[in-house]
Amino acid sequence: MLEARSQLLDSGAYAPIVDALAASVRGSTQLGVPGAPPPHLPSPGDVPGDRLGLRIADLGCGTGYYARRLSASVDGDSVLLADRSPTAVRMAMRGVPESTGVVLDLWRPLPIRDASADVAINVFAPRNPPEFARIVRTGGLLLVVVPSGDHFLELRRLGAALDVPEGKAELVTAQFTAEGFTAAGSTRVEYPLVTDARMRELLVDMGPAAHHRAAAVDADASGELSVTVSVDVVAFVRTAASNGSAPSR
Repeated sequence: MLEARSQLLDSGAYAPIVDALAASVRGSTQLGVPGAPPPHLPSPGDVPGDRLGLRIADLGCGTGYYARRLSASVDGDSVLLADRSPTAVRMAMRGVPESTGVVLDLWRPLPIRDASADVAINVFAPRNPPEFARIVRTGGLLLVVVPSGDHFLELRRLGAALDVPEGKAELVTAQFTAEGFTAAGSTRVEYPLVTDARMRELLVDMGPAAHHRAAAVDADASGELSVTVSVDVVAFVRTAASNGSAPSR
């Protein structure tokens, strides 16, 4: 699955999602509420004029594609790559120089310091709202990417992808606002992706419907198929203390 994901992402198929993540970070000029601290509080040893940079945490990093592209786009100062798969963490760290990697289970308490992230991203991965609230500093930004009801619509019609429940972005918003985040907007990223049989195979292999690969490949295998990519990028600002609820999907 990791190799399929790497091949697909490196092809640029999901580049518009990274662009939306970067735009959300750049558009949040203070990374939070008025009066929030800067990304890094200066210390006595800092040289005036030094770039302070952003601490980025990718929670469910997979191959590291999103963290790598986002850090390069917004001048990230440090990157934390976290995933349950040791292979994924190693792969991600190879692509993000001077990053830190940690193998963990996103469903459990996370071995990450309090308030250690200025920006956290969670892309197509399990979500743990109380732990994310602990990790993102007050005034920091959390970006959650979830599929919309139209994601992979054509593949679903072929029986090659799983259904996506409607209202996923609204559910995510309710989960995180209950944990001390303030909703800061949602961006729909939707576009047609022209696929051949190989790309359809990669799309299916990188997700939970990999056992449906045959339907994706065999359907009109000799021709192209336009597949809808449709996701919501949901932004939150960390504003209050967490109340310690359970992890969620």
